[in-house]
Amino acid sequence: MFSSVAHLARANPFNTPHLQLLHDGLGDLRSNPPGPTGQPRRPRNLAAAAVEEYSCEFGSAKYYALCGFGGVLSCGLTHTAVVPLDLVKCRMQVDPQKYKGIFNGFSVTLKEDGVRGLAKGWAPTFIGYSMQGLCKFGFYEVFKVLYSNMLGEENTYLWRTSLYLAASASAEFFADIALAPMEAAKVRIQTQPGYANTLRDAAPKMYKEEGLKAFYKGVAPLWMRQIPYTMMKFACFERTVEALYKFVVPKPRSECSKPEQLVVTFIAGYIGVWKGLFARIIMIGTLTALQWFIYDSVKVYFRLPRPPPPEMPESLKKKLGLTQ
Repeated sequence: MFSSVAHLARANPFNTPHLQLLHDGLGDLRSNPPGPTGQPRRPRNLAAAAVEEYSCEFGSAKYYALCGFGGVLSCGLTHTAVVPLDLVKCRMQVDPQKYKGIFNGFSVTLKEDGVRGLAKGWAPTFIGYSMQGLCKFGFYEVFKVLYSNMLGEENTYLWRTSLYLAASASAEFFADIALAPMEAAKVRIQTQPGYANTLRDAAPKMYKEEGLKAFYKGVAPLWMRQIPYTMMKFACFERTVEALYKFVVPKPRSECSKPEQLVVTFIAGYIGVWKGLFARIIMIGTLTALQWFIYDSVKVYFRLPRPPPPEMPESLKKKLGLTQ
């Protein structure tokens, strides 16, 4: 599967342009006139930069695997960090008479369970959202390439927002299947006093009572909640990055340093979810921005290809009369 996807990715509009030229053997002819002997000059600087800058080819199995690993860290770490807040939120929804507000909820939980009680459900949260991140970010990259090749270069640019929506929805469909078992165990641990205190206690008990159904009966509500959110999260992020580099950042992304690019990533992740109540903006906005920051940091650390924001293809410019 990955070999066929890698083949499609090489001709993909999201691919890095200079690597595309090198792969197709066109770089020599387009940017290097023939040498004194009539043979094309080898693009030494360009080839050396490509080898030094990236650790793998765009669309390769290694590329998708490392993107998935970035998703593991991105979602697993951030969701585990907010387990106390998530625990109180879930208890407020289940028993609003007892947990009357966010501060009251923390107070009651600390009084009954101590500080350790705030960490209940951390294990299924970390495992579940790590698996979700693996599928969410890894499959998003896969589906973005697949759908782009189905559309073609020009339609990919014209319909890029729809492409982001479709790719993220497809990825989240599988991500929620991966998340569902751990999410079910987490909810039991956090909202049913006395049921279980750890994942090791909860999982066998759930299986004994209801079988596999216990772990997947909540997948449909997950789809209804997570797929629309993820569609907005990815599409808004992609278009916000594009707008920032076009209208705000005073130089092209290729001229920005890696730290500068990561700052743009964080800002785009935050702006992309600026809707809703103030408290939710702070929590979800910060969480989402951190996820994109961690994900992009993994790409930078492992020297993965990071294609620039999409530009209008030359063929489309000619059709629209934008070039002579």
